[in-house]
Amino acid sequence: MGTTRGFGIDIGGSGIKGGLVDLETGELDGERLRIVTPQPSTPDAVADVVADIVEKFGWTGPVGVTLPCVVKRGVALTAANVDKGWVDTDAAGLFARRLGREPGGVVVLNDADAAGLAEVRYGAGKGQDGVVVLLTFGTGIGSAVFLDGKLLPNTEFGHLEVDGHDAEKRAAASVKEEKDLSWEEWTHRVSKYLRTLEDLIWPDLVIAGGGVSKKADKWLPLLQVRTKVVAAALKNEAGIVGAAAAAAHGIGH
Repeated sequence: MGTTRGFGIDIGGSGIKGGLVDLETGELDGERLRIVTPQPSTPDAVADVVADIVEKFGWTGPVGVTLPCVVKRGVALTAANVDKGWVDTDAAGLFARRLGREPGGVVVLNDADAAGLAEVRYGAGKGQDGVVVLLTFGTGIGSAVFLDGKLLPNTEFGHLEVDGHDAEKRAAASVKEEKDLSWEEWTHRVSKYLRTLEDLIWPDLVIAGGGVSKKADKWLPLLQVRTKVVAAALKNEAGIVGAAAAAAHGIGH
C-alpha cells in the first residue's frame, strides 16, 4: 500500500459507507464501515451517521462525501433516494460543522461523479483520452462525463428522453428486476438509450457501473452500439474512492 491516504464517504438511499483509501493505488486501506441510512434521511440525521463513521476511524484530514444529488459549490440542489430536505442545503457546510472541520475541509459531490472520478483515475478509464462516460445502472441511471480526464460535473443523462420516456424508467437495472426482463430484453432497452446518448455527445468510451457491472458478461456482448463499452473496475468501492480523491485534490470546491 502507498503512504498517501484519504477518506471517503458514499451516501446512498439504503446505506452510508465510509473508509480509508490509499490514494496511490485507489484501493481501500482496510475494511470499510457501512451503516444503514436513517429514515427519514434528513440532513441532520445523515450528518450524525457521517460523523460516527469518521470518528470510528479517528480520521482528522479532509473528507470527501458523495450525495445522490446535483451538488454545486457544496450545495445540494436535488434529492434522489434521500429526504427532500436536502434540496438547497449547504451540505459541505453542514458536514464541516458536524465534523469540526474548517470551511473547505469537506468536499461534497454527486455520487455518479465520484464513481467516475475513481474509474478515470484508477480503473477502467485510466489513461483514456477524449470523452469518457460512466453510467451507473441501479435504481436509476447516474452519469459522469469526462473530457481528457477532467470532470464535467452534475450531468443528468439518465433522464434523456427515449421513445417518449425518461430513459431511467425504461433502462435502469431496477426496471429489469421489476418487469422480470431477460438479459436480452433489458439490453435491447439499454442499447436504445446508449444510441441516443451517442448521437448527442459521441463518447470515446462508456464505462458501465452499478450492480449489473458484476454480470457484464451476460449483457455487454449483446449491446448494439458503436462505442466501446466496458465494465467498471472498482465496483461498490468506487464512490468511497472517488470521494476521497476529490477531497485530496480539491475537486468540488
